Amino acid sequence: MAKRVEEFSSRWGMILAMLGMAVGTGNIWRFPRIAASNGGGSFLVAWVVFLLAWSVPLIMVEFAMGKAARKGPPGAFARLVGPKFAWMGSFIAFTSTAIMFYYAVVMGWTLRYFWAAVVGELPGADPQALWSSFAYTPKVLWVHALAVGAGIWVVARGVKGIEAAAKVLIPSLFFLVVALTIRAVTLPGAEAGLNFLFTPSWEGLANYKVWLEALTQNAWDTGAGWGLIVAYAVYMRKTEDTSLNAFMLGFGNNTVSLMAGIMVLCTIFSMMPDAASQIVGEGNEGLTFIWIPQLFERMPLGRFFMSIFFLALLFAACTSLIAMIELAVRVLTDAGVRRGRAIALVGSAGFLLGIPSALNQQVFLNQDFVWGVGLMVSGLFFAIGVLRYGVTRFRNELVNTPHADLRIGRWWDWVIRLVVVEAVVLVLWWFYQVWGEPRFGTFGVGSVVLQWGVAIAIFLAANGWLVERLDRTAAEVRAEESEPSSVA
Repeated sequence: MAKRVEEFSSRWGMILAMLGMAVGTGNIWRFPRIAASNGGGSFLVAWVVFLLAWSVPLIMVEFAMGKAARKGPPGAFARLVGPKFAWMGSFIAFTSTAIMFYYAVVMGWTLRYFWAAVVGELPGADPQALWSSFAYTPKVLWVHALAVGAGIWVVARGVKGIEAAAKVLIPSLFFLVVALTIRAVTLPGAEAGLNFLFTPSWEGLANYKVWLEALTQNAWDTGAGWGLIVAYAVYMRKTEDTSLNAFMLGFGNNTVSLMAGIMVLCTIFSMMPDAASQIVGEGNEGLTFIWIPQLFERMPLGRFFMSIFFLALLFAACTSLIAMIELAVRVLTDAGVRRGRAIALVGSAGFLLGIPSALNQQVFLNQDFVWGVGLMVSGLFFAIGVLRYGVTRFRNELVNTPHADLRIGRWWDWVIRLVVVEAVVLVLWWFYQVWGEPRFGTFGVGSVVLQWGVAIAIFLAANGWLVERLDRTAAEVRAEESEPSSVA
């Protein structure tokens, strides 16, 4: 029979899979800390603005490119932007894949802490002692392997496996986060956390750093500009809408972030108000794996709610890791690698190349910084791709399709141009913040530029070869699909 491209079974299944891609640890462990460190209510205002000025427009771009090209980022850029620009798609895909290497380590941490909460190691143990005895030691490797294995197991089952996992994990995640949020707002003194989070100030709104942090958070926690949506959009039905789905994904993702902020800040202000400033300054690891257990220890039924928290974090990490693995597999299959072999290659690389980050904190922090800022470049490349295609033409042909539930107006054309400015400003701002660091140190500008430069040089050199492989694979698929179906 003629080969048929797999598709999501329904809009609901697709949206759940997309939410699984977007909702990750950045929503639950980074958003509360960044919101608290940047004025609470003032940060929320800027955060919502950039949801509409960065995340949703880029999500539309990714939906449209993946649906139209039916390929991952390199193939989508080659087909829609031009063969000479496949290297941009390669950089986008590699950035998310590089994040996947150490993100599997983070999922391993969440698995270890969930187990510790369930069996009673937490809150009975000293959270700092548990973290120090576990993180960046060989003990991490077995949960790192489990994390990669779980992601590979789902992806090996194709789009049906991804959709089935999302249908279980995402509703469960929402239920757990809602339960924790309700518990947090009913704690004595929780209103202080709510007031802090939802009360903006003119001073905060006038602070440019608040706006830049809000833009950064949108770039990191919605999945916009990562290339992951392109990979999943390959499986969209041809009649599926782009614009309404983009709004649903953006607002659904940020709803989880907001509930996580309420949950963590209300708990902090209720349980340990005197330590609030210290907690939010501890970084993602310190807040999640050191302070959160101490907070739950002071709460009635703390062990139960702590288990729920780490289970929610585990689900969020798992669904995002699945999307990163699928992206890497999609790029390889587009280039002619059999899917089974591609899955094996990505799984092996995910484990082996994650080991340095698993064992060394400086490597982990360096990779998180290099490729986290690299996401801003990815967003820039998507916007440049649209401009080269023709921004109005892109909107009319690929966004406002005949099956669109929501028609997008000319405002989108100007927002895409604004994304170019936003991306450049973000990269320069992050470079400015670390300018005083050793050039090739953990957060050094030289380290970032060197790793980006090596990746881009390789992709530029291999661009012609890659386009040839993409064309050859596409021709083979067309020939297979054109063969008459056999009748038994």
